[in-house]
Amino acid sequence: MNTKIIKNQYINHGSNGAVYGLGFIGAAIYYISTASTFWIGVLGVLKAIVWPAFLVYEILKYLGM
Repeated sequence: MNTKIIKNQYINHGSNGAVYGLGFIGAAIYYISTASTFWIGVLGVLKAIVWPAFLVYEILKYLGM
């Protein structure tokens, strides 16, 4: 019996990680610079981690979906 094993090949150039990383840094700087207290700044860092969720939510709200 002759069988071929085909390996899955995944090619990842890392550009998505770079976009997320730059977005995280920008969001963290924005949220920390506008924070009025230390704990609001901490909350800003947490928001910066999940910034893509905020972006998608606002886009869907804008499109009325």
